[in-house]
Amino acid sequence: MSTHVSEEQLRLAARLYYLDGLPQAEVARMVKVSQAKVSRLLALARQRGVVRISVAEYEPRNKELEEALCREFKLSAAVVIKTIPGAGVEEARHAVGYFGATILADMVPRHSTVAIAGGRTMRELILSWPENRELGITVVQAMGSIDFTSVPADALELGRTLARKSGGFLVTLNTPAMVADKRTRDSFMAHEQIRGAFQRLRETDIALVGIGTLENSVFVDRDVLKPADQAAMRDCGAVGEICGRFFDNAGNECHSIWRDRVISIALPVLRQTPLVVGVTVGTDRADAVRAAIRGGLLKALLLDEVAAFAILGRTCPEANRPGVRAQRTLRLAESHAVQARHAQI
Repeated sequence: MSTHVSEEQLRLAARLYYLDGLPQAEVARMVKVSQAKVSRLLALARQRGVVRISVAEYEPRNKELEEALCREFKLSAAVVIKTIPGAGVEEARHAVGYFGATILADMVPRHSTVAIAGGRTMRELILSWPENRELGITVVQAMGSIDFTSVPADALELGRTLARKSGGFLVTLNTPAMVADKRTRDSFMAHEQIRGAFQRLRETDIALVGIGTLENSVFVDRDVLKPADQAAMRDCGAVGEICGRFFDNAGNECHSIWRDRVISIALPVLRQTPLVVGVTVGTDRADAVRAAIRGGLLKALLLDEVAAFAILGRTCPEANRPGVRAQRTLRLAESHAVQARHAQI
């Protein structure tokens, strides 16, 4: 196409489309090309430098809230991703994962051991995790499988992806996350392979975990935790859950039959782990997050503004009420309005 289109045509098409905002059909009529060729002509204009798009620097983090969280809860780190009005939790998860991935990746030393749990926000984080094959980390599955299915948000699948992107390998925990009784749990734990995985968990440098509640967790979503179980856990004082370990308001594991049935990283091991990052969005986990911090289970947070306000006990400003849309991925040339403002022809 480049041999049949003059520089003047490129400049005219770019001017009409980006600055004047004309539709492609009108651009085609004025430039004397078919409408089917307009998009290719505009791409060529960018390729040749006729159009140069600039985007003002965007800071995705709310540093004021990060400092407040670290100060209030004595955290070693907090990453708060900005949110804007308009939508709900799915967008928040996407933004937290997209912007948080590079930040957390920079916290991971070479050849370290990273334990990973499952979760929907965790999935967004790992999908956006930058590839660095020289990192050479050991990834350890922090909890067994939820049920007989394998979904993209499970710890096993996320662990595989993280290990591949980081040039390392995955230590799997080939067990269910929840078994029928203590005897079955002890039988699994007697296997050499399982004992080896748990030894790796005790050597973890960094743990990436989600925080659930009695009403909102992967165990509820997958129908593992029945309403009667929820009621029983509530009677035990449970306010939150990490890797199937239910804890009370002080961050101590609740004494229940579930405690003897779960196969996952133990809460005392989390307390001894140098860096445990809680990854979450929204307001409904605020009590659980505060309890986990009290109990020494979390040392750092990656979350959205809405969650940060709730954890701090502050009222969200108008633009940050529950149901807001988290900042989506910035895409150069995605918006014609932005292109029109910044295109230089």
